[in-house]
Amino acid sequence: MLYFSKLRIIFIAIISLFFIFIASSNFLKFNNEFLNKKINLGLDLQGGSYLLLEIDNKPVVEQKLQNLTVIIRNYFKDKNIKVTNFKLINQNLFFTSDKNFRQIILDEFNSEDSKINPYYQRFKSHQLEIIEEDNFFKVYYSKQGIVNLKTSSQDQALEIVRRRIDEIGTNEPNILKRGNDRILVELPGLDDPMRIKSLLGKTANLTFRFVTNSSEDSFGAEKLLFEDGSEEAIVSKRIILSGDNLLDAQPRMNNDTNETVVTFSLDRVGAKRFGKATSTGIGKRLAIILDGKIISAPVIRDTIATGSGQISGGFTFKSATDLALLLRSGALPAPLNIIEERTVGPDLGQDSIKAGMIALIIGFVLVVLFILVKYRVFGAITNITLILNLFILIGILTLFEATLTLPGIAGIILTVGMAVDANVLIFERIKEELKDEKNNLIAFDSGYVKSKTAILDANITTLLAAIILFFMGSGPIKGFSLTLGIGIFTTLFSVYFIARLLTVLYVSKNKDKEGII
Repeated sequence: MLYFSKLRIIFIAIISLFFIFIASSNFLKFNNEFLNKKINLGLDLQGGSYLLLEIDNKPVVEQKLQNLTVIIRNYFKDKNIKVTNFKLINQNLFFTSDKNFRQIILDEFNSEDSKINPYYQRFKSHQLEIIEEDNFFKVYYSKQGIVNLKTSSQDQALEIVRRRIDEIGTNEPNILKRGNDRILVELPGLDDPMRIKSLLGKTANLTFRFVTNSSEDSFGAEKLLFEDGSEEAIVSKRIILSGDNLLDAQPRMNNDTNETVVTFSLDRVGAKRFGKATSTGIGKRLAIILDGKIISAPVIRDTIATGSGQISGGFTFKSATDLALLLRSGALPAPLNIIEERTVGPDLGQDSIKAGMIALIIGFVLVVLFILVKYRVFGAITNITLILNLFILIGILTLFEATLTLPGIAGIILTVGMAVDANVLIFERIKEELKDEKNNLIAFDSGYVKSKTAILDANITTLLAAIILFFMGSGPIKGFSLTLGIGIFTTLFSVYFIARLLTVLYVSKNKDKEGII
């Protein structure tokens, strides 16, 4: 029935005024934190950088298999079984043993009796497999093992990327998973994309190792270049300390030498290891290595037992700040490669806003004029409802501080069209009812009731499409589907509550008027 209780009228008024007030915070400034909310502009509207990163998991697989060599060797040494010729080829670990022990080795690794063989649990928990191939034992990850490893690497990398970007203070970054080995990074308003690329492109794997004079080292040795490429040094493969033991790192000015350095502090375990290494290594050079390159290799003059130290390397303050940031945020589990990159300038973003707003205004004005001419008073009611509908939609987006993109603006424009469509269906149905029913109140009530099914069917199917687009689509598609989905709910509210209330008020005063519509 065309009847609204006072409670219902108050409810409609409060909801409408609340969202109008929230929407106004985009244009006015409030001191209250709750009220001072705004819609964030997306990458295509305010400019910024778009990066699609791919995780290179090959080093992770190889490192984990490499770590198994010591475990396997020690395990069979305790059983007086000699295993030799360890080789890592194409993400497979190979080793050999005396032919008399071949079946014993296979049984050891494939036994399902975990009480007798704890290695079964270790292998199966990592989805590792072992087979005999061409007189070699071959250890490799199963397909499920590779998938789990990629997922784990992606989760770790996502957290590290988020930490690094948050440290810079980028406004409203969008960092998402893509598949099981890619990460999408959107940085609206970014003014220095090269710095972000440099920070995300570094693994930040920090190690402290002694410089040795000979390649004959019990742990093995390798030649590494200094970061500036000026010289190289032979360093032991034995890791004295790693970035995992780091608690904090900060850029500082060294008052004695007047150069920029990076100071660091270690956890309890790291401080103990560092103190022991510096006490036994006085006179030796300790190489500080980041991602396979030597930053500096100072000579140890005295024991450092405080658990803190500094890294020097001819830094500028900016490079020292970036290095400290990398060390604080932790090392990536695997290298990241930038496979897609887009940069949108702020001018282009402003052009997009202008084009979107012009399209919205033109579309809105044409719709308003058409409805006004077609339905006169009820056209005016529809136009008032459209304006309130837009305010409520913008208010909801503002309340959740949603990110508005150019496709999102397209979703708002489509919402305007759908709101008009619903009102047209209702008014045309009312016209049909007035042909047989002379009582205006009954005709209008029947028009609203009988058009409801068609309106709900149209909006529900559109909502289903919006939901599918949101969960299956990428960034721009999500923006379109989000505004469209919210717009469907605001449209139904405005049509069946606001427009209907205004219609009731007018028809009640003109219930005997002929040709009312």
